[in-house]
Amino acid sequence: MGLDIELAHGLAREMGVTLAFVPVDRERMPEQLADGYCDLVMSGVVVTTNRARAMLLSDSYLDETLAFVVPDDQRAQYASWEAIRDRGPLTIAVPDAPYYVRKLRDLLPSAVIQVHADGVEPLFDRSRTPADALALPAERGSAWTLMHPQYSVVVPGPDPIRVPLAYPIGKRDQQLANFVNTWIALKRKDGTLDAAYKHWILGQDTTPRQPRWSIVRNVLHWVE
Repeated sequence: MGLDIELAHGLAREMGVTLAFVPVDRERMPEQLADGYCDLVMSGVVVTTNRARAMLLSDSYLDETLAFVVPDDQRAQYASWEAIRDRGPLTIAVPDAPYYVRKLRDLLPSAVIQVHADGVEPLFDRSRTPADALALPAERGSAWTLMHPQYSVVVPGPDPIRVPLAYPIGKRDQQLANFVNTWIALKRKDGTLDAAYKHWILGQDTTPRQPRWSIVRNVLHWVE
């Protein structure tokens, strides 16, 4: 489930092809695409010059904004990069995303950067991850704060740091790249990307799923 998964299903439907999801090693993406292991990586890949040399990259379909997820009462302390530096040495937890790790080390050279490869959820367990703040893209962090409302997302000022996301494609597949670029442009114009962003990232336009009718619940009222 998620924004990229929804878009992958939509792309496959419009291409008239079947869809299969396979795990991808981000360090070996160029080789796996070149070998035909997969045709397209639809998993929030940050655009970098190194990746642009090794693979075809689609047009950007979404920008992410570097942000911190912090306890509500500490929002003001992360409102600017200057304020963060004034706090002194900090411990910042971040998922295993090399671009964001390098950026944080450049911007906050005195901070201890804890890189975690086991996903985002463990970062909210302070007993397992005793960090001062979590570094996440604001667009992803906002979704996590819906499940952890004691936290807030803060984008340090004065100038937000944004990075584009794209879909990597094998160098041999220029025809596929052209199609995907046209598809992204169409989905941006017809509101598909905006609707997916609001639903999956901002948590808007969601309707709680109603339980199926049953004798136990609706007649006997044994459960709520």
